[in-house]
Amino acid sequence: MSDDRKDLPPAAQRALAEAEDRRRKAEAEAKERPKELGGRDGPDPARYGDWEKKGIAIDF
Repeated sequence: MSDDRKDLPPAAQRALAEAEDRRRKAEAEAKERPKELGGRDGPDPARYGDWEKKGIAIDF
């Protein structure tokens, strides 16, 4: 734990430790997922609403 975290209340220190643990678990899970082959480059259109690629409308 860094020195600036020692000044925080115990609840805040606990919350930061839990967040760090969640980050580590998410990174480990992301490494376990298989790599997508032949997938679309760029942001997911379902998430970001980008339904075109190079000016052409696309659909799955």
